[in-house]
Amino acid sequence: MTNEHTYCVIMAGGVGSRFWPMSRSAYPKQFLDFLGLGRTLLQQTYDRFLGICPPENILVVTNDRYTTIVRDQLPDLAPSQILAEPSRRNTAPCVAYANHVIAARDPKALVIVAPSDHLVTKEEAFKETIRLALQQASSTDCLVTLGITPNRPDTGYGYIQFDDTAAGHTRVRPVKAFTEKPDHDTAVRFVDSGEFLWNAGIFIWSLTSIRKAFQAHLPEMEERFKAGAGSFGTDREAGFIASIYDSCENVSIDYGIMEKAHHVYTVVSDFGWSDLGTWGSLYTHLPQDEHGNAAIGRAVKLYDCADNIVHAQDDRLLVLQGLEGHIVVSTPDALLVCRKQDEQRIKQFVSDLTAESGDRYV
Repeated sequence: MTNEHTYCVIMAGGVGSRFWPMSRSAYPKQFLDFLGLGRTLLQQTYDRFLGICPPENILVVTNDRYTTIVRDQLPDLAPSQILAEPSRRNTAPCVAYANHVIAARDPKALVIVAPSDHLVTKEEAFKETIRLALQQASSTDCLVTLGITPNRPDTGYGYIQFDDTAAGHTRVRPVKAFTEKPDHDTAVRFVDSGEFLWNAGIFIWSLTSIRKAFQAHLPEMEERFKAGAGSFGTDREAGFIASIYDSCENVSIDYGIMEKAHHVYTVVSDFGWSDLGTWGSLYTHLPQDEHGNAAIGRAVKLYDCADNIVHAQDDRLLVLQGLEGHIVVSTPDALLVCRKQDEQRIKQFVSDLTAESGDRYV
């Protein structure tokens, strides 16, 4: 059963350049069906929270150039449930904006903040984890983040160090420290210690607690939004947001709030999570043939190939022979062939294309 005071904020304003050439600035990865399931990542995220909070309590914060896409993909949302950011200022202003919209409706709210482009394969385990986090957030003046039990020393994730002392439930632990994307040796040490979790970037708190944290750690940003208290939920909201957004500090909620706040807890979690940050991370979640090839597309033929990820967005016939350990992505206007071990260079490819051709291909 859902709680009328529980709200979900889905952050859907990112660009996803590491998933080029499928993810483009005009139509980024959260609006795509990477897994071939018939639902985009945004739609899957929305579906996931329908059983956790009332549908009218789900808000999507996105860049104003994507509002039409959000309306098309989530037609059940009322216009007031789509919050349009006039510019990209990272996740702290995004959360602050949602806080004040929710405050105008329900000062007693409990709030879940989640990215729109993550993968969850164990839905029931996810819901149970959210329930534990909501219990902690409703009973204590605190901020809660979900931490994923690591199964490898991944250098692409942030890490959470937790205290041995359980806070009521054995899976709810006080946070000792956050560490952003360590080098390999440090990541190995973290995983071997058993004291660290991957930071999933999913947050749960009461509206009261998160606004107190903003007042303590990002006071100028909080004051900017407070100045428009009477405009939220009215036809003056968009104009007010446009007048202040560019002046907000460009800072993440992790750095601006979580790393500085006291009384932060994590819930030790395992719900089949991936942030789908790269083609390589997607590869690990796709069905693979006996040679380790993962292919999505209507007409993909592989001969003497191994350990590749192949994604054909169009109906073009792709015939590959003798390829090993590569990413191959076909779209109507671009073809990417890149070694999996070099996938971090895709952002550089996009930067080079932008410098040479403007936004034609990005």
